[in-house]
Amino acid sequence: MTATDQRQSETGGPRTLFDKIWDRHVVVPETNMVPAVLYVDLHLIHEVTSPQAFDLLRQRQLPVRCPERCLATVDHSVPTSPASWQIRLADMDVAPRNQIRKLDANCGRSGIRLLGINHSRRGIVHVIGPELGATQPGMTVVCGDSHTTTHGAFGALAFGIGTTEVAHVLATQCLLQRRPKTLAVEMRGRLPEGVTAKDAVLAMIGRIGVDGGTGHVIEFRGEAVRAMSMDARMTLCNMAIEAGARAGMVAPDEVTFDYLAGRPMAPKGEEWEAAIERWRHLKGDPGATFDAQVSMDVSDLAPQVTWGTDPGMVAPVTGRVPESAGQAALEYMGFAPGEPIEGRRVDVVFIGSCTNSRLSDLRQAASILTGRKVAKGVRALVVPGSQETKRRAESEGLDRVFLEAGAEWHESGCSMCIAMNGDRAGGGQTVVSTSNRNFEGRQGSGARTILASPLTAAASAVAGAVADPRSFLDQKRRIA
Repeated sequence: MTATDQRQSETGGPRTLFDKIWDRHVVVPETNMVPAVLYVDLHLIHEVTSPQAFDLLRQRQLPVRCPERCLATVDHSVPTSPASWQIRLADMDVAPRNQIRKLDANCGRSGIRLLGINHSRRGIVHVIGPELGATQPGMTVVCGDSHTTTHGAFGALAFGIGTTEVAHVLATQCLLQRRPKTLAVEMRGRLPEGVTAKDAVLAMIGRIGVDGGTGHVIEFRGEAVRAMSMDARMTLCNMAIEAGARAGMVAPDEVTFDYLAGRPMAPKGEEWEAAIERWRHLKGDPGATFDAQVSMDVSDLAPQVTWGTDPGMVAPVTGRVPESAGQAALEYMGFAPGEPIEGRRVDVVFIGSCTNSRLSDLRQAASILTGRKVAKGVRALVVPGSQETKRRAESEGLDRVFLEAGAEWHESGCSMCIAMNGDRAGGGQTVVSTSNRNFEGRQGSGARTILASPLTAAASAVAGAVADPRSFLDQKRRIA
């Protein structure tokens, strides 16, 4: 993009939500030769992508410029199994143990707030940021993790960065970025019962492809999005990266404000009132245009599941594997062209990850599992996204629902999403997972991942095979 190609926002024309946030954070505009210098409001840090970044700063004798704008936690490397915690994590692998120790030392030296391994509020970085009220509308948010897009649900511009960029932000509180294009995704209608935000975003990725958002920031809009909770909106934005997008966003509204009110790091008193007034203006102007638009009616959408090895290889749970499916994906997953997906035998069910591990996700899974049992031979793991989510779930008795059904109830962390610390599937095993990626080996060497919603995952755990959750919800209604 050249300097003369800048959007209307720089000449006073109507602006999108993205335009408003980008323009407010540009320190130095981009040119033909160099990207823009963009100011960062919140830098989220975890133990995996930060050690090398801190090493770079030490080599150059640079301090962390704005430790007060950083928030760190441990999530990727933390064991989640109750057995590990009973022996004080004595079975933790050496590499993750060292990562956690380094983060503790680096944050201590730099004055960065750390929610360490024994902190009561630690959890997955993309769960604790919103949960604490650190993520707020209008912010720029970065983290050395691709699913930083989650935070865009609050009307923030949030995206993942690489390790060298983590070092750059630590040293300067700024980032070099080319201005992306914009893509509006309009979701019309209302989601039917048994169909969730996870199903809607999987259907979107199936429609536009895993590269359909490349070079763009997606703004999710429309009646269906406005009707969603913040947890559901976070699921949408979390998965934007799986369509190749730089970020995903939802304009803030009363749902956003109600979620943030009273959270530990949210503004208080007069500052809260002033913040609300500012945030109400964070929406697109009438007449603002996007570089591309997609519209989809979700009123008749069915639960979605993946059948292949990327999130765009997706179909309704009652559908069949496409006849045109690629041979490599079919061979890895053990599917055949035209084969029904519902009824595929399941070995493991994973309910967790930064996509679907919040309280509402756990409630959905419990609504299916209440009074039922996990099928014989199926391992079901339920891993909350944070220690706070775990406590709240336990206060509602959800842990008892999972345990009585025969599922495992874990401590918080990334867990099987990235096959850490024994939370992994074996070669050839089929996993129905509420996570975000179904690449080869993602959840264990040779493991076959089927992405789904918490409702579909829980139904599959009970059935012992990929199952349509709507039939389980119908059974509950008939019994009632």
